[in-house]
Amino acid sequence: MGVQSKLPNIGKAVETQLTQVGIETPEALRQVGAKAAWLKIQEIDPSACIHRLLALEGAIQGVKKTGLPDAVKADLKAFYQEHKL
Repeated sequence: MGVQSKLPNIGKAVETQLTQVGIETPEALRQVGAKAAWLKIQEIDPSACIHRLLALEGAIQGVKKTGLPDAVKADLKAFYQEHKL
């Protein structure tokens, strides 16, 4: 995939999971979006946590997950609460 070297927050494990769910490029991740990508990952890894969701959004926005705006974090946390297993 090569996302790991191009996007913040994406390590080898998350890159592997993204590839497993058919998201193979940074462009594909941006098109799918963090929420949909996280839901796909959750299907193969029920332990997918809020930190992975925040990391995906940070990768899309090109920032570390800690640098996401508070409103974005709050939205993602609410989404996570609704969809966690």
